[in-house]
Amino acid sequence: MSAFDPGKEVPRHIAIIMDGNGRWAAARGLPRRDGHRAGADSVEEVLRSCRELGVKYLTLYAFSSENWKRPESEINALMGLLAHFLREKTPTLMRNNIRLQVIGHIEKLPARNQRQLAESIAMTAKNDGLTLIVALSYGSREEIVDAAKELMKKAKAGELDPDALDVETFGRHLYTAGLPDPDLLIRTSGECRVSNFLLWQISYAEIVITDVFWPDFRRPHLEAAIGEYQRRHRRFGGL
Repeated sequence: MSAFDPGKEVPRHIAIIMDGNGRWAAARGLPRRDGHRAGADSVEEVLRSCRELGVKYLTLYAFSSENWKRPESEINALMGLLAHFLREKTPTLMRNNIRLQVIGHIEKLPARNQRQLAESIAMTAKNDGLTLIVALSYGSREEIVDAAKELMKKAKAGELDPDALDVETFGRHLYTAGLPDPDLLIRTSGECRVSNFLLWQISYAEIVITDVFWPDFRRPHLEAAIGEYQRRHRRFGGL
């Protein structure tokens, strides 16, 4: 990867597929929940680093719609970590002027998590520094289908002319309405797939894959990914 240049532009919006917690734990003979706990430390450091580097939006793929298929014990551990993060870190978000947003089918989460999320989102709503978007119970195909359903209902009610539907109108019906598309997508653990994450929004994102497992991902790895982004020439289909 190319070296990070602090004098060059950083991505406005970074999205991260946080992968490798389970394999990190397995390599150390630990239960998977310990990998998730270690991954929470990486979240804190990357959040702090993005704020210091001038990134304006950070989207983290925390729990996919497919993750509900995992063992109940692992799901419970993940929901417990979410509860702990919201309880312990919301004051930190406030001190650092960070706004929290969530995308996904939050209604599927345990009631406690739903309440804590609502409280943290409300508390940080007026913050205008870095925006942290957490994808929970999220799947991009479901997001696109939900948008299509809403548009179909509007067309049926006479509120939308189907012939007038364009990319911008469709985008305003996604969970991420009002947010800029990611400039850089990072995936940890070396897997080369996007796993049903922001399929619409990453159409022109630069993609960087790192072999580092998420619990080991720290500021130098983030800066290396940004350095690779800085090296590339974004043409958006042009020359």
